[in-house]
Amino acid sequence: MVKGIGNLGDLFAQAQQLQQRLAKAQEDLAKVTVEASAGGGMVTVQMNGKLEVLRVTIDPQVVSSGDVEMLEDLMKSAMNQAIRKAQQAVAEEMQKVTGGLKIPGLSL
Repeated sequence: MVKGIGNLGDLFAQAQQLQQRLAKAQEDLAKVTVEASAGGGMVTVQMNGKLEVLRVTIDPQVVSSGDVEMLEDLMKSAMNQAIRKAQQAVAEEMQKVTGGLKIPGLSL
């Protein structure tokens, strides 16, 4: 029985180490920046690993054309691409931290 308690203590220590590595990974992901564009660069979105939009750049020609629907489509496309890139960066970082272990609630 005593041996089982020791194993439980090791398990808790490993869980604590994983928690620390995950916290560090989250800090690192806040510094990761991805960029995506649409319309041949007419709209560009920069986003961090926390899925926060850092910057949106719109070519003035898109605005001066007055085509709101096209601008909306370009924005949507650039944002979705940036989200996919950021999610991929997060997945890669989490795989490094967890060693490929699937932990509920950690994936985007």
